[in-house]
Order: sequence, then C-alpha cells, then structure tokens
Amino acid sequence: MEILKNNLYLYDIILISLIKFNIMTQEKIINVKNGYFMLFMLILFIAGAIFSLVKSSEWGFVFLLLTILTLPGFFLVNPNTSKVILLFGKYIGTVKANGFYWANPFYKKKGISLRASNFDSERVKVNDKLGNPIMISTIAVWKVKDTFKAAFDVDNYENFVRVQSDAAVRKLASLYPYDNFEDDGKAEEITLRASVNEVSEALEQELSERLDMAGIEVLEARIGYLAYAQEIASAMLKRQQATAIIAARHKIVEGAVSMVEMAIDKLGKHNIVDLDEERKAAMVSNLMVVLCSDKDASPIVNTGTLNH
Repeated sequence: MEILKNNLYLYDIILISLIKFNIMTQEKIINVKNGYFMLFMLILFIAGAIFSLVKSSEWGFVFLLLTILTLPGFFLVNPNTSKVILLFGKYIGTVKANGFYWANPFYKKKGISLRASNFDSERVKVNDKLGNPIMISTIAVWKVKDTFKAAFDVDNYENFVRVQSDAAVRKLASLYPYDNFEDDGKAEEITLRASVNEVSEALEQELSERLDMAGIEVLEARIGYLAYAQEIASAMLKRQQATAIIAARHKIVEGAVSMVEMAIDKLGKHNIVDLDEERKAAMVSNLMVVLCSDKDASPIVNTGTLNH
C-alpha cells in the first residue's frame, strides 16, 4: 500500500511538471505598468538628484541611482507589434496592447511584428508529376500568431518562412502534372495550370502544416509564376498547338457531318432532287471539302447535266 502511494505521488509530480512545462512553452499575454506614471517619477528623480547635488546632500547618489535604474524600463508597443519579455533567459510573457509602458528594467524586450507580410519566392526549377521540368514560384501572405514559437522554437522565423515555402512549392509541383494533354477520360484530373483553386488550397494547407511549428498563420498562398523550363518550352508549345488544332478539327468535322446529314434529309424530304447512292456520295464529298477546308472554296458552275 505504501508503494502504491509513493507511485501515485511520483505520478502527480510528473504530471504537474508536464503541465508547467506545457504552460511555459505557450504564448502568455501579460499586462505591464503604464509608462506615463513612471515618466513622472523619473522627472522627480532627476529633479531630486539635481537639487541634492546642488545642496551637496547625500541623497543625490540615491536619486541618481533611481534615475539610472528607472530609465531602461520604458518601451513602446506600436499597433500590430508585440514585445516578448525575458528575465535572465526566462520567458515572462508577451505584451501585445499598443502603448507606452514601463516594466522591470532588467527585462529583455524582443520586438516581433504582428502585421501581415507578403513573400514572393524565387522561381525554382522542379519536375512535375510527369517528370517535365517546370519553373514555378509561390506568393504567400502570412503573419505571426504565436510570439513564443516565433521567438524561441525556430532560429529566424522570417528565414524559416522562405525555406519552408520553397520546400512546399517543390513538393506541390511533384504531386500534379503541369497540364493534361490526353483525351482518355482524365479531363477532371487536377493540373497546375488549369486547377488554380484546388492547387492554391493544397499549397495553403501544406504551408500551414510546415509553418505551424514557428507560430506562423498562412492567410493566403498561390502560385505566382508557372511555365515550362526553357529546354522544353518550344516543344511543349508545339504540343499545345497541336492539341488545340486537333480539338478544333474534331468540332469542325462533327459540325460538317451534321450539316451534310441535314442537307441530304431536307432534299429528300421536300423532293427537290432524287439522288442515287453514287450522287449522294459525290455530294457528301463536295460538302465535306467545302465545310472542312482551311480556305474558302472556289465554286464551279456546271451548266450541263449532272453527269458533266
């Protein structure tokens, strides 16, 4: 029974230690003294020091010492900025409310901006899902949401954003093809060029997961530049042009067949002319040439019989 109590006591100590450790590794908002009152006190200390020195009073040294100790405690917090407070290496808390303040003169104050920042990455050369080399860059809008993580969990949070953004865009490019050229039912496949919203959401999620450990909130992320690498750009342009031409020809042929079918049906329905199979074939051939030709057809007027 005594062993069980000792174990429970040890368990409580460990649990309390873990809770305290967790608290100390989280951002803590603190309030400090208004700086204007201490500014008034500083003026009194200075006046007392001057008066005591003039009167050769022993209080002059005391007022001078108070002035020297009071002066380093003043600091400003501008709108959308913060001050991380340390005391001999120990995290005390973060001041986020803007204003003029005074705190312990031995506090070390580290400023961290809470404003939204833009980041436009360098254009990097990577391979897409199909192995094609492409040039890609990303634009991200971010801000600090946890000053403790930004100040102490990473060495330099701004450089951390740059490095992780580069890694995220490289991973994203390898997950999707640049474009879809195949006509095999994969029209719904996500591509870097066509699926802007889906790709932006995936990039934002990837960046958020990577930057969360630094206390960074990703407000927006999207691809800023996307193109084939120079060595294959010309070949891919021809491929795109060929795909566009084939698609256009497909539509033209579909329309021409429909128009020829309609013409033959109308002629037969209204008994305008009686065509046998051979003449129908000739008519279909002529109409298809006219409708599918790249150039305007040059009509030839036949004043003889249908056979000449």
